[in-house]
Amino acid sequence: MPTGPCLTLPRNHQQDGVYKCQDCLGEPLYCTGCCRSQHRSNPFHWISQWNGQFFERSCLAHVGLIIYLGHDGKQCPVVTDRWNLFEEDEPEDLLEPEDLPFVSRPEFQPKENTMVIVDKSGVHRLEVRCCECPNAMSLDIQMFRYRFFPASFNRPKTVFTFRVLNDFLLDSLECGTSAMNYYSKLRRMTSSMFPHLVLDRYRELMRVARQWRQLKTMKWHGFGHHSDNPSTEELALFCLACPQPGINVLLDPSWKYTRSFVMDRNFKAEHLHPIKPFDEVWLSNGLGFMVGKDRYNMHLAEAADTVEKSSCNNHRAVNQANAARHKLESTGIGGVACARHGCFVPHSMVDFQKGKRQATSTIPHSRAFRHNMEGITRAVTFYDINCQYNKHFRVRVDRSQFLEMAPQLTIIPGIGLWHVHGHQDSCYVRYASNFIEGIGRIDGEIMETLWAQLNLISPAAQGMSSPHQKECLDYQMNDSNFCKMIRMKRTLCLKYKLARNGILESGKAFNRLDEAAPLHLKTEWLARERIAQSSRLNDPSAMDEYEINIKKGTLSSIVSVKQKEIKLRLLEEGNTRNAAPSQRSVATWISTGLAIEEAQISLLIEV
Repeated sequence: MPTGPCLTLPRNHQQDGVYKCQDCLGEPLYCTGCCRSQHRSNPFHWISQWNGQFFERSCLAHVGLIIYLGHDGKQCPVVTDRWNLFEEDEPEDLLEPEDLPFVSRPEFQPKENTMVIVDKSGVHRLEVRCCECPNAMSLDIQMFRYRFFPASFNRPKTVFTFRVLNDFLLDSLECGTSAMNYYSKLRRMTSSMFPHLVLDRYRELMRVARQWRQLKTMKWHGFGHHSDNPSTEELALFCLACPQPGINVLLDPSWKYTRSFVMDRNFKAEHLHPIKPFDEVWLSNGLGFMVGKDRYNMHLAEAADTVEKSSCNNHRAVNQANAARHKLESTGIGGVACARHGCFVPHSMVDFQKGKRQATSTIPHSRAFRHNMEGITRAVTFYDINCQYNKHFRVRVDRSQFLEMAPQLTIIPGIGLWHVHGHQDSCYVRYASNFIEGIGRIDGEIMETLWAQLNLISPAAQGMSSPHQKECLDYQMNDSNFCKMIRMKRTLCLKYKLARNGILESGKAFNRLDEAAPLHLKTEWLARERIAQSSRLNDPSAMDEYEINIKKGTLSSIVSVKQKEIKLRLLEEGNTRNAAPSQRSVATWISTGLAIEEAQISLLIEV
């Protein structure tokens, strides 16, 4: 018989039962009364009861624990004879062992007046009583004050604790855990032997998690204490370091500031056709990063879907522009982020209806060019097929009544330093960031690193309803921007130190080159550079001035012949078998080794 502190009291102070709490520090032993009183503030601990041979899994409802809403967890002085959370007028029975829930065995038959409470520690069945005072708050407010989120508001029989909802959202962000997998874990925590017998609240979790995610987002963006409804892109964070007039910079002078964007697409974020599109409920349509569905659909219906033949290499993204996938509502997502810091631009993410249509790709750029850019007249955009996409960008914007862009904005197209090497050689000098004035050191490929975070939830979001999928993507992108913001100071300081050292080294190398070049050539080169940079927008081929042109002359031919003669002579000298070992070439050593190996094999055959 186990002993514990409260079990050493006189027998008239003890009650039946010996319990051990698995969640309390040290797993202390309690009698029934002490176990009930010690867990009034921790009602979601799991306990075990001594049955004479071993500790058997039990629950706190077995010791008569009741959760009282109001009066600091004590019973309401207004006593009623009925279960006041439901409409039934069933009188309250005394707690009998055969009527109490026992979660580890198949015969889990709880009483009717208990409530299902889903917590981070598992699924619990406990009796909950609200305050019945005349001036008491409504039932839902009482639950919220005790950090319970009811699954329904008329006759709640299931509630989720704030703790389990926060834990699920964090698991979804960091681990990509789906609602089904998360609730399956809770069922196994509740009953490791019979998890399939634990009450199924998977659908309720999906519904409540959507509401919780929306409430948290609105609270974080300042809409938690007033009734104003957020408008477009107001539930999204953006980059702290990118120039935003009126927020972090003053345009004086305006030529100093340039915004850089990178656009890309992610074909892993597919979405299936919804089963019941008529039953979809939108909680944040266009309030975050995803473009609002109505304006986006009207733009697609109006825009002409033309087949664009590539004048560069056969890029799969261009040639599969009209590849239809009948089982998918969208074949992926695409959007815009700031090219230097990797923050998603609010209200500039779309889903691709059919491959990589240019009509689909136009709206993210037009939305990005309007986000806090009043007064900025220069923008650099990176896109892996910008040599094709940028040709008629202005024309597509002007033709659409749903797209807007400042006429004074100058757009300089670019291609990321990794993708540009898959293009024709001429695209390198025309679109690589190394040849764009004022852009600094930037690779234009940071968007590729951002997709890895979204791909965590893409498989789980594939079969969601359209509103639910977009809410999950918005939440994931908002968290990505938040993590960028809180780490921005350390990252920028590190980049500044590297840039300062790089300027000194580059300056020394440039000075040596500048001193060696003749003055008349430098004057000519500067003039040709000014012409190329000023003409690149209307004629990208003007940047071909940077191409390396080596003309083969008499001197280069003589040098080439001499090099070949020297190589041939060295090879002949090294292949001489009688030469000293230090003078033999690699080919001689290999051929000698093969000959030795062949002789060994022949000897083995003869023996």
